[in-house]
Amino acid sequence: MVKQGTLNPLMRVRFLLGAQRLALFLGRSASHNAEHSYRDAQRPTIMYYVYILHSEKDGKLYIGSTPNLKTRVEKHNNGYVLATKNRRPVNLVYYEAYIHSRDAKRRELFLKGGKGHDELKVQLQDSFRKIKYSYN
Repeated sequence: MVKQGTLNPLMRVRFLLGAQRLALFLGRSASHNAEHSYRDAQRPTIMYYVYILHSEKDGKLYIGSTPNLKTRVEKHNNGYVLATKNRRPVNLVYYEAYIHSRDAKRRELFLKGGKGHDELKVQLQDSFRKIKYSYN
């Protein structure tokens, strides 16, 4: 990710030329797409996270999604989230990052279902063993 104002003129030209080549390859107007791509590179990308917490109190998992992972985990541990308020402390055991919020929400719903749980059992078996999580 490139922060605004960090491209010197030579880097900007290289970036624009690369965007023009890509636009030509895709059969689009090169000048419009090059400027548009440059503006997009200056904007910070917001990521959306799907996360799994493990409760030390009851040994169960909590699956959720958020655009701000650090703040959300703090809210869980400070008792601001009703679903985990009485299950504290909770520890972050896994997360995934997505560019689009709907993708993150879709993944969250999948992981909460039966097939999603089965996938997690295989994917996180070493992590689950370490935290002594039993998925029965």
